[in-house]
Amino acid sequence: MFRFQNPEYFYLMGILPAMVLIYIWSAWRANRRSRLFGDKELVERMTKNRSRVRPHIKFGLLLLALAAIITALARPQLGLSKETEEKNGIEVAVMLDVSNSMLARDVSPNRLERAKMLVSNLVDKMQNDKVAFGIFAGEAYPQLPITQDYASVKMLLNALNTDAVTLQGTNIAAAIELASRSFTDNKQVGKAILLITDGEGHEGGAEEAAKQAAKDGRKVYVLGIGSTSGTEIPTSEGYMTDRDGNVVRTALNEQMCREVAKAGDGVYIHIDNSNIAQNQLAAELDQLQKVSSSTSYDTYDEQFRAFALIALLILVIEFYIFEAQNPFYNRFKLFKKQ
Repeated sequence: MFRFQNPEYFYLMGILPAMVLIYIWSAWRANRRSRLFGDKELVERMTKNRSRVRPHIKFGLLLLALAAIITALARPQLGLSKETEEKNGIEVAVMLDVSNSMLARDVSPNRLERAKMLVSNLVDKMQNDKVAFGIFAGEAYPQLPITQDYASVKMLLNALNTDAVTLQGTNIAAAIELASRSFTDNKQVGKAILLITDGEGHEGGAEEAAKQAAKDGRKVYVLGIGSTSGTEIPTSEGYMTDRDGNVVRTALNEQMCREVAKAGDGVYIHIDNSNIAQNQLAAELDQLQKVSSSTSYDTYDEQFRAFALIALLILVIEFYIFEAQNPFYNRFKLFKKQ
């Protein structure tokens, strides 16, 4: 089957008739000027070495070369060939804490935005890995199933805020259980659960859920964000207060994060304003088993090289055709004397 991948380039063929019209008009102007210069026979004797045919031949060759170049740009394709692509990757389920305490500004610009930046950078470095994405606070909610559509992950990240979940809290157990259900059935590929949280006000059952995930072959990595000294939670009406009107302070529960990571056969990583956490996480994920998968697909055989070669050959021929007659080439009698 013969086809063109980019037939829209054939619109450029409209240049050819325009060039012909301009060439005819230029030849007419030149002929008119030569008549004004003097007697036609006298002018021809003064320019007897100039061929009247070769300029037309050179112009015709340029038109053919341009047509071949345009055809090459349209990418002619003929026949099918089978190609196989090898991919190596892991599976990662990211669970991001979106509780109100993630608005604290003990990291810049705040905990949530810093966490989103880390996930975005992680996705940017992925090539053949698969990623699932979810959020949690008092409950856990899936946002994107396991996929290689990295653009969708980043789009969801950009739109994410603490209003995405109404039930407050930090239900880490629910987050781990949801993440565990997000993976494929491939038991050979390395699987990682990334929990990004400040651990503030967490509910029970987190360690048990992490142990079960590790037993099922999912390593649990906990990325704790914030400071252990604590800070206030800003809102549009000032700092957040409790029912008694006291300003609420939130602090990273680092001890809980370490225990959950240990139970999940993973590691704990602290997120601050530097790139240390990003580098540590990348190093840990690189140690997971990457499974090679083969993908076979049919592709059309490109034929543009042939047209590009034709264009090049035509241009070479045009280059060696001189408008003035050359004594060396006259010996070969390539053109009749005019």
